[in-house]
Amino acid sequence: MSENSPRTTGLLAGLDVFVGGPIQHAILDNGNGFVSHLQDAITTAIDLVKENGANVFSAHVVEKFGAETAAFTPEQVSVRDFRWMKKCDVFVPVLPVLDDETLRRTDGTHVELGWATALGRPIVIITKQPFVDSASHLLKGLHRVGAVQVIDFDEFTEKPSLLVDAVLAATDNQREAIGASLVA
Repeated sequence: MSENSPRTTGLLAGLDVFVGGPIQHAILDNGNGFVSHLQDAITTAIDLVKENGANVFSAHVVEKFGAETAAFTPEQVSVRDFRWMKKCDVFVPVLPVLDDETLRRTDGTHVELGWATALGRPIVIITKQPFVDSASHLLKGLHRVGAVQVIDFDEFTEKPSLLVDAVLAATDNQREAIGASLVA
């Protein structure tokens, strides 16, 4: 299913979901592949929201999990991802934790978190909970300035349907907020 042909049935039918996460810093050092557990988690998120009727925007799919990242210029990636952010109904970043209990570097995803917050997009973060010490204050406090929900990474891998519930809650809350602002 392409970006332009959303499904019309399913719990998430009619929603545009932008799934993000590390790419450049998740390509294996030998250049042959992507960190497998992260690829599995992102693929699960993408497949789950698609199966539930949502239209998915994903650089991971377009760039074939890093295999074709070099085919895109920084300008193309910035324009594409910002267009997706403006169009999406919810942003779902996957923020994995390394064995040393630090967040895997993902500069682009953090920029996207800023865009999502500034544009008023609901966010459903998939990451280890509680936040690891290396997570910035801005990430840990983002829920104070934006509509942010967090799903524990391990809980998500055990029960992916948590994502569908969170996306539904995030978009319902967004619709309620819009409705309340129209009445005020």
